[in-house]
Amino acid sequence: MRPTFALLAVAASFSSVLAAPSWNSWGLSNGDTPVKTMNSWSWEDCGLPTDIVEIQSISLSPDPPEPGQTLTITAIGTAKEIIEDGAYADVTVKLGLVKLLSKRFDICEEAEKANAEIQCPVEQGYHKVVQTVELPKEIPRAKFQVDVLAYSVDDEDLLCAKIKVDFMKRPF
Repeated sequence: MRPTFALLAVAASFSSVLAAPSWNSWGLSNGDTPVKTMNSWSWEDCGLPTDIVEIQSISLSPDPPEPGQTLTITAIGTAKEIIEDGAYADVTVKLGLVKLLSKRFDICEEAEKANAEIQCPVEQGYHKVVQTVELPKEIPRAKFQVDVLAYSVDDEDLLCAKIKVDFMKRPF
């Protein structure tokens, strides 16, 4: 089974925000899609039915994530079309209302840099992405929001994901 790069973008952007010591890492929502809520984090597939990738689930272990621990992120979704080299993701990271980062990532390049088992092109169908990162102990007690908008090489909407992590809820 080969996971999709768009799902890798979601997993990578989420893990990068949680694992980046400098807190520099990686959206939009139509508000009509269901939100998966946990104790201290939530995710939303903010994409449209016409998006190339539909996200079925994103899960974390441990849940909730804890500073200083290893975090495993699992994203599951379906690619409705082949995803070609040149797909990209626009990622925005906010701390509260303050934008920490807004950056464009080449999804295929990022997969190559990470030496991922997945490489372009990605076939259509069901895919699962699992990524593990070490979370630093120094994660600030704050609320983070990661917005990911991914596009095909032809600028078609791949997916939209909104992830919120609240490190203020639990004492460390």
